[in-house]
Amino acid sequence: MGKRTTIRRRSALAAGLATMAMALGFTAVPAEAAPPIAYVALGDSYAAGQGAGPYLDSCFRSDNSYAADADVAKSVRLVTNAACSGATTLDVAATQLGRLKKNTALVTITAGANDLNSTAVLIACLPAPSSANCAAALGFASNMLGTVSARLVGLVQAVHAAAPNAKIVLTGYPHLFEPVDTFTATANLLTDRLNTAIAAAADYTKTQYVDVTTAFAGHATNSTPAWINYDPLTPLAPDNFHPNASGYEAYYAALLAKGAYSKS
Repeated sequence: MGKRTTIRRRSALAAGLATMAMALGFTAVPAEAAPPIAYVALGDSYAAGQGAGPYLDSCFRSDNSYAADADVAKSVRLVTNAACSGATTLDVAATQLGRLKKNTALVTITAGANDLNSTAVLIACLPAPSSANCAAALGFASNMLGTVSARLVGLVQAVHAAAPNAKIVLTGYPHLFEPVDTFTATANLLTDRLNTAIAAAADYTKTQYVDVTTAFAGHATNSTPAWINYDPLTPLAPDNFHPNASGYEAYYAALLAKGAYSKS
């Protein structure tokens, strides 16, 4: 028997088996893909995406936020970014948890800086770091650190109650400055102390904490290239001291590297 005759017979047999399978109603069933992780982002301006624009609403939410970056990369399915500029931890608890559902699988939270009134620190200290107003603002922020940690514990517990199956991830904040004088060093130290308070809340509630200071190293407001906005000619501009699009990409990369966008 020649090779071509054998091939024709095998082809005919295969075609006959395929026809029989179709007649009997058998069809190949593709492997079912795992459903995407339903993700909700909570928090303040750093979670909303302020600084990267363009803005979707008065909360300064942006499609360049780290949450949106995760959605574009298909790391997760972003159901909603509920974060809002100016939100404290208490504001997040009072106004954002309604976006959580029983099937929410992942929640990220960036919050705490507004509890310290960090904007007041910058307004008072940048022009006059030795002033009484600067000292008062720094004192208030320092005294609030323990309160912030306790509030975050309560917030995580409330998130868990609203979305009992969700993985919860708390993020820290980047250093705003490369330290060049006493105030910039003090500002970075305050950020470190805030990040320590956030990490303590994560440890207490057995949730994940992701630090971003290393990710932003060499890219502060007074670095080149800067990943945090600051225009000294308009020091009160709302986007000042918020990450730009590259900064939010760094946030996303830090979260991704630590496994924040996985189910476990």
